[in-house]
Amino acid sequence: MASPAPRHFPDRPQFSDFMKPCRFEGEVQNLEVHGDIPSDINGTFYRVMPDPQLPPFIDNDPWLNGDGNVSAFRIKNGSVTFQQKYVRTEKFVREREASRALIGKYRNKFTDAVEFAVRSTANTNIVSFNGQLLALKEDSPPYAMDPETLETKGLYTFDGQLPSVTFTAHPKTDPVTGELICFGYEAKGDGSPDICYYTIGPDGNFTQTVWLVSPVCGMIHDFAVTENWVLFPVIPHLSDLERLKQGGEHWQWSPKTPFYIGVIPRYGAKSSDIKWFTYKNSFPGHTVNAYEQDDGKIVFDLGLSDKNVFYWWPDAQGNSPEPSKIHTQITRFTVDPNAEEGSLPEPEVLHDGNSEFYRIDDRFSGRKYSHSYFDLMDPRLGTDFTAIGPVMGGGYPPYNSLAHYDESTGKTEVYFPGRTHLVQEPVFIPRAGSTEEGDGYLMALVNNYRTLSSELHLLDCRDFTKARATILLPLRLRAGLHGNWVDNN
Repeated sequence: MASPAPRHFPDRPQFSDFMKPCRFEGEVQNLEVHGDIPSDINGTFYRVMPDPQLPPFIDNDPWLNGDGNVSAFRIKNGSVTFQQKYVRTEKFVREREASRALIGKYRNKFTDAVEFAVRSTANTNIVSFNGQLLALKEDSPPYAMDPETLETKGLYTFDGQLPSVTFTAHPKTDPVTGELICFGYEAKGDGSPDICYYTIGPDGNFTQTVWLVSPVCGMIHDFAVTENWVLFPVIPHLSDLERLKQGGEHWQWSPKTPFYIGVIPRYGAKSSDIKWFTYKNSFPGHTVNAYEQDDGKIVFDLGLSDKNVFYWWPDAQGNSPEPSKIHTQITRFTVDPNAEEGSLPEPEVLHDGNSEFYRIDDRFSGRKYSHSYFDLMDPRLGTDFTAIGPVMGGGYPPYNSLAHYDESTGKTEVYFPGRTHLVQEPVFIPRAGSTEEGDGYLMALVNNYRTLSSELHLLDCRDFTKARATILLPLRLRAGLHGNWVDNN
């Protein structure tokens, strides 16, 4: 006889306190604004969070296995409207009908209560392309949503052109050509080392498809694109189909596997053109940017840690680092795409602060740039962890400030939102009419642990260290993953 469906969420940090599932759908007009929102800001900040609608039947389910719940903050004439709606994935719809969880372990279909055609939670990123709002999870095709109503249109395969069973959560838009540059890893299914690289014209038509094979079946969460090259950083979290069939975890940290970077030409590549370069075992985080030097070498900036950042997936012996010991730094690799495959030269640490969730002025994506913006953890700033610790809940490592790093000067500016606040991923908003890199605003969702509610903080990058406006939400949004600004100017 099957066990009864759980009626409450597990007593675990990832389901408790600030991380208790939000499960809100609806709209709030005219959010409270302290300060002022510049009149030239006209657009929408979309973000998505893993937010389980029902208690899981896996007791220690990781926090990032929840259903995708999309927030839209629409800003015009200094006023902000908040709207939120779940992505109606196959999982979401069938579980709502059953009034219980049907999906099992993270990315392990062999542990599900029923068989799914598409197992996506659509909870990792939300991007705008060719009139569609695409909710992304890297194990599946996108789900399309209406940008105005947030109604789910359905699974999106680009009119049947999508060649792989997976689609990256971090596609890149070329700011000059309007192309969408994409890939899928485990592109032929769970445990496969296949990568499918493809480019999509601004009209939605595929312009090329290249099948590649990775040296290991590892996670490729993010990647980088320059004007002429594409780089695939492989995290040493490995998947194994036999382990999945036995009910194990999709990912297992491999301390003996190097950090691989695959490099291929952006245009006209063949499968045999891929080159794999290696660096010592380490964890590549999100990319900052990449570009080509005059000598033809590629500059590749990304977050890098010497420890397993996804500590909830340990190695084969069950070893994982203490979360407070994990430190990720902005690191610069210089890659010669014309060199023979082999070990990479020692990289340069650009910024030694403990950082993640890097953003740039996207108009300079794939080109030489100077300005980056990111979450920073600096314990010297005075965050009152004694007060907020008991109500934080569990999730990714906390960050207590937003930083602006100017690589051309080496200068870092820091915005500290307060002693009882932690920050989520920022987005950059260009100033209307300006083409200067970094001339604009930074916006981020901020957790207020004193009020147990969420806030939007808006910074003018010309005066970075203080908030231009603080926008209050009458509810609490749990930790999200990624989001993007869509400008209406």
